[in-house]
Amino acid sequence: MNPSLIDAITKSPLRTSFYHFTRAANLPAIAALDSLYSPAVLSPAHADGERRTAAHRISYAGQAAVLNAHLRIKPEAMAPGTTVEEFRRCLDRHVFLWPTWRDCLAMAAMYSRREPDEPFAVLKLDARQVLAAHFSRIRLSKYDSGSSPRFPHRMLYRKSCAMLLPLTEFMSSTGQAIPSKPSEIKEVLVEGELAPISRYLQTVYCSQPQLVPEIWQPVCEPLIISQE
Repeated sequence: MNPSLIDAITKSPLRTSFYHFTRAANLPAIAALDSLYSPAVLSPAHADGERRTAAHRISYAGQAAVLNAHLRIKPEAMAPGTTVEEFRRCLDRHVFLWPTWRDCLAMAAMYSRREPDEPFAVLKLDARQVLAAHFSRIRLSKYDSGSSPRFPHRMLYRKSCAMLLPLTEFMSSTGQAIPSKPSEIKEVLVEGELAPISRYLQTVYCSQPQLVPEIWQPVCEPLIISQE
């Protein structure tokens, strides 16, 4: 572990916490298992590279969970030598975190517009502790890796697994598609699982607070999602 990299990433008061966006329906499972798992861990059959065109309800360790659909990524958005299927398999091996509240709310607003009747939630986690405990399994992305650009030919980069930079290489590797300084980090990804959640959890925001498990009620706050 390199503490100086953690110091650099969390120096700004805007990046002292990470945010995980999820469906409120997933909160009981997350609380019961005290973990966040990647789709590849939760349901390998639904993380084989084929596109999930709709949300999937699955069961893991006796707990119900919902996997989100994949956005459609056009082949033109991919780097040479990387297929969309390979890239989806790569993404599905990770738990996704937003390094700023603003970016997380933008994601929440997008989902809320698409599914206006669905309750959503955000877990606010201690960034320093997450980075320290999962250092070797952390990846950093300069872009919204799972996005679906409307005009791929206008992109300044091409999507591939190489755009997910290992934290161990941060600030020592360069390239158009990878972050070279903390302000360029758009996403933080954890390979496999992030646990135990109880160690890092600071706040649970939920659009329907009554759906938050009892154990988390003391740190629960309303999630206000702008529809603008």
